[in-house]
Amino acid sequence: MKLKKNIATSENGFIFNPSTGDSFSSNGIAAEILGLMKTGKTSLEIKQHILDNYEVDETQLERDWEDWILQLKDANLLEQ
Repeated sequence: MKLKKNIATSENGFIFNPSTGDSFSSNGIAAEILGLMKTGKTSLEIKQHILDNYEVDETQLERDWEDWILQLKDANLLEQ
């Protein structure tokens, strides 16, 4: 999954889609994930980063990841 190139993000979690004018707020971990996505990290690399840096169960991470990707798709923030 890749974030669209024109999506603007900030370190504090602000997300802006200039194509639609929509803006969103996210928490710190989501902002970190968006930053990793913008650098071209793969889903596997990002999930490993989360597992290495936060106390989270791998099963819970997978559930949360799927929910996160659905939210990004619904907000039209991912490339097709």
